[in-house]
Amino acid sequence: MHASNLATAPVTKVNYAPKVFDLSKITLREFNQALHDITDGATETNWEVLNPKGSHAVAVGAEHAISIDVQGSVGYYCGGMNQNSTITIHGSAGPGVGENMMSGAIFVKGDASQYAGATGRGGMLVIDGNASSRCGISMKGIDIVVGGNVGHMSAFMAQSGNLVVLGDAGDAFGDSIYEARLFLRGEAKSLGADCIEKEMRPEHIEILKDLLARAGITDVKPEEFKRYGSARTLYNFNIDNADAY
Repeated sequence: MHASNLATAPVTKVNYAPKVFDLSKITLREFNQALHDITDGATETNWEVLNPKGSHAVAVGAEHAISIDVQGSVGYYCGGMNQNSTITIHGSAGPGVGENMMSGAIFVKGDASQYAGATGRGGMLVIDGNASSRCGISMKGIDIVVGGNVGHMSAFMAQSGNLVVLGDAGDAFGDSIYEARLFLRGEAKSLGADCIEKEMRPEHIEILKDLLARAGITDVKPEEFKRYGSARTLYNFNIDNADAY
């Protein structure tokens, strides 16, 4: 839902032809090595990947401020550990897209499989379509915006950062959550242990307004969302809460 309103990578592209890597002609190892060989001050900042054909670990460990357009769907862990780069996947992504990313941005123009953005420490992950189970598991500062639905156990043990879902959430949404903020426009099939609905205060409206703007969403109002977070009953063991552990 509203997938067409999600923006592409918010970078200023240089006015020359992109540096093109065709994975039908070179190996994925060669492409990733080229990313790691970039030196500070490099002028070729617009890269394009052709024929990914579901390859795993595309653009893992990118650490420079370049734009990478992947023309097709990818497999496991695309953009994992990303720092500074803006990666746009013109297709869908397999499990672990943006896993442990530190900064930069990743845009998925299709759907994402399991544990998208897992353990992410910073940056922004935007998924136009749906995300499968455990989206944002153990997130540690990343901002994730999903244009569709998320699957069960999303934001499990989420520690910090923001998860914005324009659609619905599956079972156990926010299970064992710490201090991450969850913004849900639709309905959760069920909330996980220690996750409760919380008041949407003015500062949360402003946070959400900024996240939606950065994701390029212009026709959805922050007031349409509910906020969820931790009831803080599982931080320390308490015999009265034993059934919740």
